[in-house]
Amino acid sequence: MNDTASIGIIGGSGLYQMEGLTVLDERKLETPFGDPSDAYVIGEIDGVRVAFLSRHGR
Repeated sequence: MNDTASIGIIGGSGLYQMEGLTVLDERKLETPFGDPSDAYVIGEIDGVRVAFLSRHGR
């Protein structure tokens, strides 16, 4: 699977999933600054690869 997303989207309050997003994978991420709010989703919208993170978790 190609790991490169063309677009990164961080959802704010109330945006926990995206209409039209076909989910291909979910990945947990650890950073030196702490863990993000949730796993991020790799998917496609109209053939464009997207990385999506719900800022406040799901």
